[in-house]
Amino acid sequence: QVQLVESGGGLVQPGGSLRLSCAASGTIWLIYAMGWYRQPPGKQRELVATITNGGRDNYADSVKGRFTISRDNARNTVYLQMSGLKPEDTAVYYCSAHATPLDYWGKGILLTVSS
Repeated sequence: QVQLVESGGGLVQPGGSLRLSCAASGTIWLIYAMGWYRQPPGKQRELVATITNGGRDNYADSVKGRFTISRDNARNTVYLQMSGLKPEDTAVYYCSAHATPLDYWGKGILLTVSS
């Protein structure tokens, strides 16, 4: 079992920046990649960014150049640094650990981008 705890959400003005954190615990040696996903109001969950154990990252087109995913292996933590935030970035953000044989999900954290 892998447990994930997200932190760092809240209310941000358009154009602002924020960093989300996700701390993993449990059977972390089974994890081969971690990622951030989001679910905007009334929409389906979508990929934001992923990062492999080797540091290879991948981003949704909508966040490229604005968001950066990173990981601190010593702290078993993955981060999502967000800048140039837009109202359409408003969503519940979920951390995910892609492990063998299951994917694990955090409870989600709300980010609201509004003036």
